Amino acid sequence: MKILLMRHAEAMDRNPKKFPDDQLRPITKTGQKKTEEAARALAKMEQRVYLVLSSPLTRTQQTANIMRKGLHLSKERLALTDFLAPLGDLDALIEQMRKMDPFSTLLLVGHEPELGELISILLSGDRTLHIEIKKGSICCLTTDELTAGKCATLEWLLTPGQLSRLYQ
Repeated sequence: MKILLMRHAEAMDRNPKKFPDDQLRPITKTGQKKTEEAARALAKMEQRVYLVLSSPLTRTQQTANIMRKGLHLSKERLALTDFLAPLGDLDALIEQMRKMDPFSTLLLVGHEPELGELISILLSGDRTLHIEIKKGSICCLTTDELTAGKCATLEWLLTPGQLSRLYQ
């Protein structure tokens, strides 16, 4: 299984007056542009994504939807899961992913620090690796057998700037 983990794109600044519910905070125009470039870069790299799993928060849904469209996936290929939301249950997320085709490529769109913790769990078996995913970055892991422990290999980690240069 190939697992692509993407942190949501750059979002509007926190503003309790404008966004009293932080879950509704959208991405910026710059975030949208960089996400479109990231989708084109993945397509150019021939990353054939089967399913996009996203946190239900607005900024992650927007990021995931741009990626879905850029990768030419139908609406049915995007699913929301609370396990990718802030404070989501990473063990339950791994269990959810285990039920999927082991030969597929998944794109997970979520938040920090949860994505970094998930990467740490899959690489080392615990949460002690300090891995921080910048907004709009994508990390690629591969695994033959997905478990909640040291099971994956880090293939690459690209920032939005690197993805943008790949797309050109």
